Amino acid sequence: MTEQQKQEGKEEKSQAQLDYEAGQEFLKNLEPAQAANAFHNALIAFELEGNENGVANASDKLGDICAGRGDVATAMTHYDRAYGICQKHSDRFSLFAIEKKKAKLMYDAKDYDQAIRLYSEVLDEYGALRNPQGSVDTLETLAEIYLAKGDTSRAADAYRTVAAIHKSFKHSRHAEKFLEKAAEVEKK
Repeated sequence: MTEQQKQEGKEEKSQAQLDYEAGQEFLKNLEPAQAANAFHNALIAFELEGNENGVANASDKLGDICAGRGDVATAMTHYDRAYGICQKHSDRFSLFAIEKKKAKLMYDAKDYDQAIRLYSEVLDEYGALRNPQGSVDTLETLAEIYLAKGDTSRAADAYRTVAAIHKSFKHSRHAEKFLEKAAEVEKK
């Protein structure tokens, strides 16, 4: 690509896109306040352009920043907005990514009942995708949530399910480790 072509490519980007990219740079440089400002500007500009994908992307990034600050309500509002747009466009992979972020947000906020509900949906999706590693990771997180709630029976069940998944792939050492965890949890 010639220098002139590179320059023309830069000129074709809207202000919204430039603000969005600036936000990503600020995030890379660990400057969340600056990133939030850039993503907010991008969001407004994408709205004015009528660019729904841009609105969804900026909302998602703002949700991430708010989640990082512990601002659960605002993060959820941003995630919900991005989710609605992704639903409208039947973007299943983006929906799934947002579902995982919302589940983690609820877990971090210690809203365990909501986290369990959301992680159960994530688990169903991993099952539909035939993704055993995702299922195992999600079940381990669910076990942690059940333990935090004091529900040792369900935590043990989650660990036994992880063991069964490992056993089905002939990962006998891993399966044994999770069966031991289940037994330990039940003693509590």
